[in-house]
Amino acid sequence: MRGRGGTGRRRRLKIFCPYGRAGSSPAVRTIMLTLALAAAGCEQRRDVGPVIVSATGDAARPEAIRRTSDDMAERLLADASAQGLVRFDAAGQIVPGVAERWIVTDEGRTYIFRLREMTWTDGRRMKAADVVAILRRQLQSRARNPLAPYLTAIDSIVEMTPQVIQIELSRPRPDLLKLFAQPDMVIVDPTRSIGSGPMRISDRRGRVARLTPIPDPDRAADEREEAQPEDDVLLVGERAAAGIARFVTHRSDLFTGGTIAEWPLLAAAGAEPASIRLDPAAGLFGLAVVNREGFLEAAENRGAIALAIDRTTLVQSFSRDWLPTEDLFPAALDSAVPPAQAPWRVVPANERRAAAQAKIAAWRARGEPPPALRIALPNASGGTLLWARLAADLYAVGVRPIRVGPEDDADLRLVDAVAPYDSARWYLDQACQPCGESASAAIEAARLSPTLAERARKIAEADAAVAEDVAFIPIARPLRWSLVAQRLRAWRPNERAWHPLNQLRRDPT
Repeated sequence: MRGRGGTGRRRRLKIFCPYGRAGSSPAVRTIMLTLALAAAGCEQRRDVGPVIVSATGDAARPEAIRRTSDDMAERLLADASAQGLVRFDAAGQIVPGVAERWIVTDEGRTYIFRLREMTWTDGRRMKAADVVAILRRQLQSRARNPLAPYLTAIDSIVEMTPQVIQIELSRPRPDLLKLFAQPDMVIVDPTRSIGSGPMRISDRRGRVARLTPIPDPDRAADEREEAQPEDDVLLVGERAAAGIARFVTHRSDLFTGGTIAEWPLLAAAGAEPASIRLDPAAGLFGLAVVNREGFLEAAENRGAIALAIDRTTLVQSFSRDWLPTEDLFPAALDSAVPPAQAPWRVVPANERRAAAQAKIAAWRARGEPPPALRIALPNASGGTLLWARLAADLYAVGVRPIRVGPEDDADLRLVDAVAPYDSARWYLDQACQPCGESASAAIEAARLSPTLAERARKIAEADAAVAEDVAFIPIARPLRWSLVAQRLRAWRPNERAWHPLNQLRRDPT
């Protein structure tokens, strides 16, 4: 396997709820205040000047590109100013990064990368020895790198020549490249906190970082397109409410990294439907069973909770374009068989509520009180809307739901995550918080399998064990969205829900 690398018009802003309305959240009040202060006839942004991107977090912290974070602004900054061996393009596909080409052999046990003639952003030449040392540190830092648990098969990383490195694995992992493309795996000089592009940080002020493209070293000088001011990016790190308000008042071109937590703010801000773009994100959105005592001790009772949830009504209360799911995996992935079905799946949709009620009634017949379940959800308006739907479904079958914060002790916890790579092992690992002994043993056996064929069989066994155990209650795929201006012609929806800052306005190739 080888790889290589408008015309502005005036419009009146429509405000759906007044600023300061009783009971409105701080996020909604932020949006309303911003809209109230904006001119009623804001001009739509034309393709002039730097692209302004807003994302949650802080894009101006000096350490942003050398630390692992869930902060979207920091991740975007890391991906733009540094790169891994490979990286994602606008469509979520693997393209060259520090490496210009690669070979995968021995069923995915050996990866050989040939590095490009690269320099750090301060002009120093990047050497294979630098890359090897940085990758080794990343693998050793399990506390700082969330991908480390999925890289345990790596045995060695060695410099073969000044431009070639080799990575040897103890077990086959043909899907490793998508992990290397994640922002968590960018190559950053630890002493200077700098990378190799494709952009450089030319200025930082407050919570804003200015990024300027670096000429592609693989192109001759006479083949490079002339730099334009519009190729620069101003990355603003801020709260979601402020970012949405910034876009709606035409003071930015992109708000990215939206999740279910912020979704209701779009209606409050009056965002135009044409600017709301959803990603077909691959990953998990559902409830993990994190406490197996009391009512949730029995798998059939955990199945009753799965039966009680009206997935179609729940997702359509957010968006008609958001689709429900009852499967743990989006496809077979690296399993030997199609995704396994949990026992509760055999109950017809029109009989599920009655079946769940019967399970609760059987529990009560033993002299037990009505089940009271703590559900950990985001502390945001989207979490509140999700809570309203879940609570209505659970109350209807005789369960008393209790909402708790995302970090509080809980019985059920929302898992909302985009898969970093296409392996069933990631889905099984995220779903088990925890699993039963047999399911946990099956997952570990799959991780340690010495061949691809055995790994596929063991993953299938683990999937079946997790389904039988009802350790996870799927609801939908992750809801990921952006607000996108018309000038960003290169923006593409993709399964990784990732949008590189250097590939928004035009394709750099």
